[in-house]
Amino acid sequence: MKLLVTGGAGYIGSVVVQRLLAEGHTVEVLDNLSTGHADSVLDGARWHQAELLQVGEILDSSFDGVVHLAARSLVGESVRHPERYWHGNIVATLALLDAMREAGVGRLVFSSTAAVYGEPAGSSIAESDPTMPTNPYGASKLAIDHMLTAEAHAHGLAAISLRYFNVAGASGDLRERHDPETHLIPNLLKVAAGEKESASIFGTDYPTEDGTAVRDYIHVLDLAEAHLRALQAAEPSTHEIYNLGTGTGTSVRQVIDAVREVTGAPVPATEEPRRAGDPAVLVASGARALERLGWSPTREVREMVADAWAALGHEPAATPDPQTAGTQTPGDQARGGAA
Repeated sequence: MKLLVTGGAGYIGSVVVQRLLAEGHTVEVLDNLSTGHADSVLDGARWHQAELLQVGEILDSSFDGVVHLAARSLVGESVRHPERYWHGNIVATLALLDAMREAGVGRLVFSSTAAVYGEPAGSSIAESDPTMPTNPYGASKLAIDHMLTAEAHAHGLAAISLRYFNVAGASGDLRERHDPETHLIPNLLKVAAGEKESASIFGTDYPTEDGTAVRDYIHVLDLAEAHLRALQAAEPSTHEIYNLGTGTGTSVRQVIDAVREVTGAPVPATEEPRRAGDPAVLVASGARALERLGWSPTREVREMVADAWAALGHEPAATPDPQTAGTQTPGDQARGGAA
């Protein structure tokens, strides 16, 4: 297939492009570099440095589909400046849908988020659970999901939304390079590398096994595989939604322990009060993705940490033990209970 990947110079986008190229697809990347990096655009992919609102100048009938990852994605910024999320996510995606309709491109895989669920009552989240986002970022992604449902019904679009939980890890030197960095594992690795003095654990009195928040972490390579399968599975006039997670959770303390084990560094951490709006447990139910896409993740947290550490140019002090894979206890990308 010939595919356009929006946001293909970003962390997840670059790994998705890498996977698509490896499968022999023709890939073009649209990215304005507001959060992406020019050196993350892989050889073999044609790059358009442009705004998403300019997508109509790029899409034509030669394309078979679009993987849409370009978005604003900072929870705090969305609260302070919600208008940026209405424009950058909702209005820009409408421009993409208009351009796809005009060009006759009828296949779309959309990067959604677990933030659409807000603060769920249960610990294992299914796609049928209520969607009650607590910030404009999550609300903008949910609005796009509604747009895709309507577009599929009215115009025959074949669409799949993938709701990510906590993405981590690296693929070679393709890694997280956010500014500011809000995700748990890269911030812990900054401490291990001596770039920060200590990490903070926000909340140690949650009703979890060790008192810290639990999240569902998924390796970026497993995530990229899900995009490939979604492209193959999308059906005309249908909008499907899939949660992407492991189905098990890892606590903040367990992630810190994994970073200490892999890096050999002490990684000091100070205990802080809970942050408002941080649920105790966020874990995906992956049953639908397994049943309908034949997809399930294969990599556990220690491998995510080891790959991210290696991408920074460091040798791991300890390699992940396959015998311990999947033994974590019952993990919003930007809010994991630590920093």
